[in-house]
Amino acid sequence: MVEAEASGEGNGSSSILSQKRPRCSSISPGDGAKRVGTEDKRLSTTLLDLSILDCPICFEAFTIPIFQCDNGHLTCSSCCPKLSDKCPSCSSPIGRIRCKAMESVLESIFIPCPNAKFGCTKKVSYGKESTHEKECTFSLCSCPVLDCNYTGSYKDLYDHYKFIHLDCYVDIVLNTFSFGNSFRAYMNISDKILLRLDHTRSLLFVVQCFREPYGVYVTVRCIAPSAPEVGEFSYHISYTSVDEHTMIYKSPVVKRIREVSFQTPQENSMLLIPLGCLNGDSLEMDICIKKKTNQE
Repeated sequence: MVEAEASGEGNGSSSILSQKRPRCSSISPGDGAKRVGTEDKRLSTTLLDLSILDCPICFEAFTIPIFQCDNGHLTCSSCCPKLSDKCPSCSSPIGRIRCKAMESVLESIFIPCPNAKFGCTKKVSYGKESTHEKECTFSLCSCPVLDCNYTGSYKDLYDHYKFIHLDCYVDIVLNTFSFGNSFRAYMNISDKILLRLDHTRSLLFVVQCFREPYGVYVTVRCIAPSAPEVGEFSYHISYTSVDEHTMIYKSPVVKRIREVSFQTPQENSMLLIPLGCLNGDSLEMDICIKKKTNQE
């Protein structure tokens, strides 16, 4: 049984929602007349079975629009094309008639954020938990240091790395950068990652390299959720090869991640250093990370 919250004054079936008695305003003696109680527009409810809010075909949470056949069988918009618009229960056409009643129920159900136990107090529409979790500042981020299993919010991760994995104040200074100012990055390709700290926003940035048969890819990521308060950033990398050929790569966005992956990303937004331009197993680059405009 899951506690949920429903907005509005709909008369839901008692088999689905068990409503608590609405609260009424108190009546003080001497008023001369009995005041009519004011119902709370937001009623606390108990949802008996969450599966009624899931598509019976794919078992994923319903999202609007929801479709029904002439006999009332439901399906989500993603499943309709896969079913060739034919109801699997009764073979009636499905995909043209919206189930407005179920859509209204869905819009009225709010559940706690999956990160409520870590401090998030927001309630989100059922089925949109994963969308909110990507932007929730309480979402857990994993420490990128090998063999470290620490997870915490992005700000806690910053403190964890700063005080657990850096040996002294000098290390902290050497591993800190300033937005808009280039810093020299030295790394071994076999190490795969290089970490840098931003103390103004308590953020941890990671420079990653991926060796492939035709060269080495280099990219910059920020270990944080996609929350607006984290901010948006761009970066550019400058690399000079052994034959004094300089390669410059500019990216309009620094991708935010919650866990570092050592698999080569399937994307084109990276610097490619061809094998013939490498100087052994080491990389020496100038990197500049900038805050997007309209940010303090």
